[in-house]
Amino acid sequence: MTMTLVKRTNDLFPRIPSFFDDFLGRDLTDWFNTGLSYRENSFPAANIKETDKEFTVELAAPGMSKKDFNIEFENDVLTVSSEKKNEFEDKDETNNYYRKEFNYQSFKRSFRVPENMVNVEKIQANYADGVLLVQLPKLEEKATKPMRQIKIS
Repeated sequence: MTMTLVKRTNDLFPRIPSFFDDFLGRDLTDWFNTGLSYRENSFPAANIKETDKEFTVELAAPGMSKKDFNIEFENDVLTVSSEKKNEFEDKDETNNYYRKEFNYQSFKRSFRVPENMVNVEKIQANYADGVLLVQLPKLEEKATKPMRQIKIS
């Protein structure tokens, strides 16, 4: 036996949408997208670039300051994390008004680089205009000398 879900109208209270109206009126992928949107907003987008001389990681993290970040490099993995707490309090004793709000944001992103390619001592980070830039210089390769044919005398 199969069962079909049917959207029901709310005849008793037509102006108040019911839970079922909202639930049945949305596509399953829409539920996942909007249900996880708060995570997407607190998870910074990253641009990763590799050149002959370095790896570059850019993280979009507007509204933060450089003290909000923690950057570590261990076992060929770059980890960038952040925790930011904000509190706001507003009082007006004469009008008997009080408001207190707080916000907490955190994220942690890790990036693996090829084994033994980064000069750990020269890693640099800079935060400006809402973008965290981490530069990971590659180890200098020892110059290989061209092959030489040796004559036997």
